[in-house]
Amino acid sequence: MKIFDNPDLHDGESLNAFYKKLLDQVPDLIFKIRWDNKTEKYSIVFINESINDLYEVPHDLFRVDPRRVFYERMVQDDIEPFIKSLQASRKNLTKWDHSYRLQLPEKGLRWMRITAKPELTPDGSVSFYGRAIDITDHKQQEEKLHISEERYHYALKAASEGIWDWDLKTNIVYFSAQLMKILGKREVPGYFPNTFWLSRIHPDDIEAYNKSKWDYFKRKQTSYESIYRILTDQGKYRWVLSRGSAVSFDENNKPTRAIGTLKDINQLKEKEVELGNTINIIVSQNNRLNNFAHIVSHNLRSHASNLKMLLDLFKTANEEERQEMMEHLEAISDGLSITIGHLKELVEIQTEIKNVKEELNLRHYLKNILNILHNEIKKHGVDIEINIPLDVTVSYNPAYLESILLNFTTNAIKYSNPERKPMISYDFEIINGKKALSITDNGLGIDLKKHKNSLFGMYKTFHKNQNARGIGLFITKNQVEAMGGKIEVSSELNKGTTFKIYFNEED
Repeated sequence: MKIFDNPDLHDGESLNAFYKKLLDQVPDLIFKIRWDNKTEKYSIVFINESINDLYEVPHDLFRVDPRRVFYERMVQDDIEPFIKSLQASRKNLTKWDHSYRLQLPEKGLRWMRITAKPELTPDGSVSFYGRAIDITDHKQQEEKLHISEERYHYALKAASEGIWDWDLKTNIVYFSAQLMKILGKREVPGYFPNTFWLSRIHPDDIEAYNKSKWDYFKRKQTSYESIYRILTDQGKYRWVLSRGSAVSFDENNKPTRAIGTLKDINQLKEKEVELGNTINIIVSQNNRLNNFAHIVSHNLRSHASNLKMLLDLFKTANEEERQEMMEHLEAISDGLSITIGHLKELVEIQTEIKNVKEELNLRHYLKNILNILHNEIKKHGVDIEINIPLDVTVSYNPAYLESILLNFTTNAIKYSNPERKPMISYDFEIINGKKALSITDNGLGIDLKKHKNSLFGMYKTFHKNQNARGIGLFITKNQVEAMGGKIEVSSELNKGTTFKIYFNEED
């Protein structure tokens, strides 16, 4: 016996009544729609009672005028797409699957999804057997997820952050579109072997990068974070901050997958370097202020005290004593004038616009200085050796170049060793793209272990030379630095000294 022939199944009811009872218990809208080949019109053959809840319209009323009720409930913008999807399904006899919105009197806006299977009848008509379900909750969750993902996407973009996803089993890494942009590539996601990334890390940063990564994987660190430079497609390095964590592990608790973000911090790093340079400038200026304070607190104060003391004595002194005091006053006045002159010269180095550069022939300017010092060189029997090509030029301020060459040359003569014939050598070379001039003598030398930190300080002397004022090296160093260059010194007692001047050719 077939199951549907069992009278106990439907208790003597007709099968139609039995099926209707069953279908009316289904919360989804169950329907059969027929498209008539002759009239080319649609009609509803069957619809269950769920129309009452889903469409908020009585079953009987819907059957009387389904078209009017249906289109009154549907959002206006969704009507045309709904009809087109139905016609496409009928024409191609493909599954009808379409989502649309209803504006209901009580429930408000609801999302519906209709699915049906079209069947062609012998007379050319088409019947649709299907159902419609309320997918509002699903749509709302989908929309929330979309909004959340969109916010996350734009937040990452605004923060210049990309996403990486590393499969440690295959060693393949997923890079998001924003991360690809950081690399200077097209803003589309991509998959690359981990070696691709490692090859782009700056050689000086690779050791710290690996240490941060493996310290985290070995549980030495609670989180992974690393700052390093990465090479872009434009051939430039950019500073990035990479953060991440392992998200899955194998049976041996070894990581199999890690996910993280990559943030472009190049501007922050540039600001950090700029801040560091500013701090260095401030420290340098503070050191100069300390030198000026030394002048004011020591030299000027000494001159002022001596002047006041002599003037007080002058008031009560006799004529003979006054004559002697006048000589002392003249000496104090001369000393004060020299001190003020030094201070004025140093202020000019820092404040006047004296750093205008010109293309100067280095050998030509050295020759001028040697001509000026001809008598001194001859008097001390100094041997001069010049190893500077004839065509070498430096971008420099003329007055500064003369002053620098003059100071170093006179110092070499002044501090020559009386036990041997003086020698001064001038050598030019290019070091790491920078022009450099070395001035070497075989004089008394300087104990750098003892005097290294005070070598270029104001009023610092290192030999008992009665003409030493301790101002030359200080002024020279300021002039070189004002031109954007630097000085290096190497020296050994009783063997000689070499001063190496680096020229900054940039504007």
